[in-house]
Amino acid sequence: MQSVRLRDFIEDREGCLYAVSNYDNAGRIGCILRYVPDAAGERTNCAGRRYHKYDFAESFDWVRAHRPEYLDGVHRVPYCDVARVYKPEEEIANVAARNVRVARLLAHLALPAGSFGCTGSLLCGLENDASDIDLVVYGDAWFVAQRRLRDLVGRGAIPAMSTAMWRKVYDKRVPEISFDAFVLHEQRKWNRGEFEGTYFDLLYTRAYENLDAVPAGAGKVLGRAAIEATVTDASLSFDSPAVYAVDHDEISRILSFTHTYSGQALAGEVIEAKGVVEEHGHERWLIVGTTREAKGEYIVSKTLLESV
Repeated sequence: MQSVRLRDFIEDREGCLYAVSNYDNAGRIGCILRYVPDAAGERTNCAGRRYHKYDFAESFDWVRAHRPEYLDGVHRVPYCDVARVYKPEEEIANVAARNVRVARLLAHLALPAGSFGCTGSLLCGLENDASDIDLVVYGDAWFVAQRRLRDLVGRGAIPAMSTAMWRKVYDKRVPEISFDAFVLHEQRKWNRGEFEGTYFDLLYTRAYENLDAVPAGAGKVLGRAAIEATVTDASLSFDSPAVYAVDHDEISRILSFTHTYSGQALAGEVIEAKGVVEEHGHERWLIVGTTREAKGEYIVSKTLLESV
């Protein structure tokens, strides 16, 4: 089997389901608990087993109470406790077979086989009528999907995101920037959409051959800072974490661990960013998204804001 990677799901021996949140999965898998078997749960899989879905804070409470040995920034599950790995690219045919909306969206995007899949509740067979479509696209195929989405919306094959849907996304994420600034940045990313009334994401994940080239883990925390800098490389700005190389006297990289600020700026643009400064060897990085809500942390393109 291929390596466990970001956006896979794993199932432990008791049936709990975790979303893989890291590329670095040597020894133990970095993930977040999402679904726990529960006879009174609100979700039911294809076999009739019921589950309760946990939000971020609830999941840490549950793991702290039931699996404290897994706590380590994220949840670190040892391979010996893994009963099954769910891979989006391997399960996509099953997902599309039971969800006609997903099948129709995939037909529009027409991506190469093996380069895409669905994660989240659809991957686990625990979706409901309100579930989003979390499309995962791997490596260079992601940029193909991004261009195709832009073209599909441009010629009306897929509608543009409605104001109501933008508001829903904004209210869910509660970013530290205004609604107008949020939409201005988002509308040029082409990594979100609305299809037949359902919200969908295009989520970038590295191809297997590039899994080793990932940022190091946590560094030494030096404090908080707000900076202005020029982006010199944004080629990994849609990854998780999003990475921006910058020209700045002290900071060499800005990393965003929240999807809100992925793809937020282009190379050559001047950005303003606020977050936590970490020391990594001879470099200092600014980390955005040090908490789930990223309170007091943000990235904006001053170049974009000043162009309107």
